Amino acid sequence: MPTPSKAPTMEQLELQEATLVFEAFDEVTALDLGSALVAAAQAEAAAVVIDIRTPDRTLFHAALPGSAPDNDHWARRKSNTVLRKHRSSMLVGMRNAAKGNVVGTSLGLDPMDFADHGGSFPIRVKGVGVIGAVTVSGLASEDDHAMIVGVLEKMLS
Repeated sequence: MPTPSKAPTMEQLELQEATLVFEAFDEVTALDLGSALVAAAQAEAAAVVIDIRTPDRTLFHAALPGSAPDNDHWARRKSNTVLRKHRSSMLVGMRNAAKGNVVGTSLGLDPMDFADHGGSFPIRVKGVGVIGAVTVSGLASEDDHAMIVGVLEKMLS
């Protein structure tokens, strides 16, 4: 089991989103990213679901041993948040908490379809914007987020 990560600040999250940007992204890139996340999860014996999607299709999905169907639902809800807000689910959650907001009808977000916990990150393409979301579900919120960011930093360096 991985050592729990310290939650990043809002400023750190904003910097991650500004710097972890792809030059291009297609099905091959999704497969490479998904495979790298599977390898990272296996190295930590992490029982997670990994999901990479655009607004209208799934590009990669893996359920690792020990994960549960509930992880798929969390992944869907977190990625819906990213696709709606174009921000990481963790940053959306921190901003909501800072304002005293919770996912619900007051924000126009059904909690059965949206979650603002860490673990989904926008796939941003230079000159285009957000085209999808990469999601990990099964660890603590900060650890789901950290796994994605760690792999993206290696891929995009």
